[in-house]
Amino acid sequence: MQTTHLVILALYLLVMVGIGLYFSRPSKVRGGEDFLFAGRSLSTPVMIATLLVTWVGSGTIIGGANFAYTHGPIAGMVFFAGTPLGILVLLFAARRIRRAARHTIPELLEARFGTGVRTVAAIVTTVAYIGLVASQFVGGGYVIALITPLTPTQGALLTALVVTVLTVTGGLFSVAYTDFVSAILVLGALVASVPLVLMVIGGPAAYWEGLPEVATTPSGGLSPLQLLGYFLPLFLLLLADQNLYQRLAAAKDERSARTSTLGMLGASFFVFIPVILLATSAAVLMPGINGDESVLRLASEGHVPTLIGGLLLAGAVAFVITTGSSFMLSAASNVAFDLFARFGGNKVGDRGTLVVQRLSIVAIALIAIALGLYFPTVLDLQMYSYTVYGAAITPAVLAVLFWKRATTAGAVAALIVGSAVTIGWELVGAPGGFNGVIVALPAAVIALVAASLLTKAPDPRTLEAAGVD
Repeated sequence: MQTTHLVILALYLLVMVGIGLYFSRPSKVRGGEDFLFAGRSLSTPVMIATLLVTWVGSGTIIGGANFAYTHGPIAGMVFFAGTPLGILVLLFAARRIRRAARHTIPELLEARFGTGVRTVAAIVTTVAYIGLVASQFVGGGYVIALITPLTPTQGALLTALVVTVLTVTGGLFSVAYTDFVSAILVLGALVASVPLVLMVIGGPAAYWEGLPEVATTPSGGLSPLQLLGYFLPLFLLLLADQNLYQRLAAAKDERSARTSTLGMLGASFFVFIPVILLATSAAVLMPGINGDESVLRLASEGHVPTLIGGLLLAGAVAFVITTGSSFMLSAASNVAFDLFARFGGNKVGDRGTLVVQRLSIVAIALIAIALGLYFPTVLDLQMYSYTVYGAAITPAVLAVLFWKRATTAGAVAALIVGSAVTIGWELVGAPGGFNGVIVALPAAVIALVAASLLTKAPDPRTLEAAGVD
């Protein structure tokens, strides 16, 4: 345990909690709208930071690092390629998303497909996002266990406490501005670490020669279908991620939403490329370790200078905290706006909705802790959660934005088939070693198209009401 690492982490956590308390003041958060959308006042730099850091959590620096450590840099690029490709799609849709702004993705689906679709989508989204919150808690536990005498489980509990406090205090105001601080820390630490680690190995040539033979192949030892099964969940989640849609809705205007999305695209390369290089460098320097810890142990075991290592570990915690708080806030919005307010909660007003959101955050944290103990690795947990959301929700959301012929029956069919096939595939042990998305996505799309074409086309007035005609 390095004292310097511990001090840097403690200072970072204190700053994060301080920001959360500052933005919890009544003058900043007056009700549920401010809590979720930060008054629709976020500047472009803050928007870029919160979009980026919301997306790249423990799934990147731990789960994604595990994949790159195991399968090599080329396969790692395929794994992460879903992000820039998904962002390019969002660039075309950013103005539509801002124009059709709703509290949640299920609310957007209701405007087009009706109340029943909203309820089903809210349940699916909440379940998937609780899984993603759990992956952040587990990832935080890994980092804290490397820096302190705490066990990974104790570290996960501490992470859960910090994330819950930050989220329950200031909502998107505190989340967005902690994201801004965290983005600076994360990008600086990752970019600075790469040349230092390559110097330890002996340069790029020694790095490539030191990789396991299978890690130098394009597929990293996976079949094309297996590799596709790792690419698709990340890509599909981003296309309809409620977090990102809520961030774009919080932008000052449509131009700011589009500019922020473009900024996220550029900044993402300064995260994914360093993570791939660091994780695969760890495969050269420390073969046989737990892949989840590959980037983290470069810092904790002295392969980079102590100060940079401390910043890298604090950056990993930053990933976990910002992404965890974002998914927690987003899942709480489903409970408050899609379930509570929809079924008898409208009488409590905006302040009452705020109370429900905050209570939901605490409940989500408790469930996520239990779920995090079930899955063996962050990569397993994130693949499951990404697929539940991507296979069930994404086809219906893209239909809202881009296919006017989609009907309520089609949306319901996609939601039910996508989630049922994903869960069923997991329960039977993923036959053939394929991730569930390989089966669940085609099944959901076929269900969406078939049910839509077999039922009456939607009224043009419904399309106009949804704001995406």
